[in-house]
This record gives sequence, structure tokens and C-alpha cells, in this order.
Amino acid sequence: MINDTVLIIGANGQLGSVLSKELQKIHGKDNVIASDVYSSSTFDGVFEIIDATDIKAIENIVNKYAVNQIYHLAAILSAKGEKNPLRTWDLNMKMMLNVFEVSRTSNVKKVFFPSSIAVFGDKAPLENTPQSAFLNPATVYGMSKAAGENWAQYYFNKYGLDVRSIRYPGIIGYQSMPGGGTTDYAVDIYHSAVKQEKYSCFLNPETKLPMIFMDDAIRSTIELMQAPKKNIKTRTSYNLGSMSFSPIEIASEIQKLCPNFKVEYNVDFRQEIADKWPKSINDDEARKDWNWKPKYDLKLMTVLMLEKLEEKYNTTTLK
Repeated sequence: MINDTVLIIGANGQLGSVLSKELQKIHGKDNVIASDVYSSSTFDGVFEIIDATDIKAIENIVNKYAVNQIYHLAAILSAKGEKNPLRTWDLNMKMMLNVFEVSRTSNVKKVFFPSSIAVFGDKAPLENTPQSAFLNPATVYGMSKAAGENWAQYYFNKYGLDVRSIRYPGIIGYQSMPGGGTTDYAVDIYHSAVKQEKYSCFLNPETKLPMIFMDDAIRSTIELMQAPKKNIKTRTSYNLGSMSFSPIEIASEIQKLCPNFKVEYNVDFRQEIADKWPKSINDDEARKDWNWKPKYDLKLMTVLMLEKLEEKYNTTTLK
């Protein structure tokens, strides 16, 4: 067991709610402090209410528990962010810089900052998007993540703060509901299938986007954070690849197990966001530097998603 004290900011979110429990297995239940702006009724462990826009609130918790690792996951995501762009920018940037500053001035030795494929825009190749592609994000969420990547590199170069980052594709998991991202259809669609409801998809059927199963997303995060410091060559954010598929492909895979499942397409503003994002990701740098390799494909993920959600809803849809 690794004797570090870890703070997760944004622990109630889709990624944080799962990552917090996995980190307990590594660091011990009492050494993981989960936090968010509202309490959790499901987390079994140490939990603190933190508004990450308040730098003193973060500093107090870091000092109280002698925190030496922070996973900063709190952010307003792409689709929600476009509804209030100035607030999204203010909150995302302020929270991130507060975490970096507290980490720099305290005894925090390692910080995780999540980035996203939203950093890419129409100047990046859509197929096999490389690590070094030009970043001209089309959303405020993507702008805040691109800026955050540069700040992460700045804090490493200027202060030696060991900030590590991944550009996540769409994350698909059964453990919690999605949080307002453009790729969230790929979570919602499984819930509709298990509830035996027709799914209304907000993207065109052929819109292919990069995705990753939650188990792989969690494993990649932990593997990156556990990698030797000397191996981390990219100090902005690592491309992370796994699988790419379209709504019609995921629907087809679900229908192999739920033959009566139906999908209709009612395209909205999120289509314009998705059209500017990569269709597939080149993650050679992550594979080379810290031996990243995904374990799940669309078929295996679909089986597990339906099985786990059936347990949650206590239904029987699989034939």
C-alpha cells in the first residue's frame, strides 16, 4: 500500500466517484479524502465539502490532512458549458489555478489535471489525431482545458510541480450518470436499452468519436500517476486512445443483445461540437512513456454495461 494522502476534488462526478474508491484500495481508506461542493450519500470514507473556487478552502483541507497528492476533477463540461460560456471559463480556470497554487506552496508533490479531446478543433487531423496537433478548441470547455495544459507545463517548468494529465476521450461507465458532455449519449443509450425505452440521440448516426470504458479510464489515470517521474515526457497532456464508434455502431452492438431496442435521431447543437472533435486518437506517446494499453473494445464494453445496468435497474432485457 502506498503511504500517500490523496485529495480528490470533484469526487461526486462520473470519473471521481469511481476513482475515489479505487484510490482507497491503493492508499488506504483513511488516506483518501473525497470532496465536492455537495455531500455524498454513497461514498464510504473521509469526505469534505470544498468549493474549489475558494483557495483557502482547498488550502485548509490540504493542511488538515497533510495531503501530498491532488486529483483535480471538478469542471463544467462541454455541452453545459456552452449554455453559460463566461461562467464556465471563470469557474474552470479559477478552480484549476487554485489547485496549482495550493500545491506549489504546500507539500503536495503530485497533481492530476484531466484534459480532453475537446482541446482539438478544425485545425487538427480528425483521423489518428497526433499528440502534437495544433489546438484551436471550439468550445469554452475545450479552451479552458487547452489553457490548463499550458499552465500545467508552466508550473512544472517554473516551479517543478509534478502535474500529470490525460486528454480523455468520452468516458462510458455504469457507476454514475453522465455530467453534461457531448459524448454522454454513449452512456445514456445503455440506460435507455435496459429500461426498454426508445433512445433519442442528439448526434447523427454516423458521427464517430473516440471513447473509453470507465475501467480503462481509471486504470490509465492510476498508471500515469504511478509512473516514475523521469518517464513523463509530456507535460501538457497525453493523448489517450481506446476505441472509436458512431451512434449507429453502438446501437447495433446493443441490438445484438436487446433485439427490440430502438433509436431515433434528433440532432441538436452538440452535433456542431462533435463535428470538430477527432474521430480517432494517436496515443503513441502514452504507450511509449508509461506503457498504456486499453483492455476493452465496444463488444466487451456493451456486454458489461448492459449486465451492470440490469443489476442496477433490476430488469431483464438480455435475450
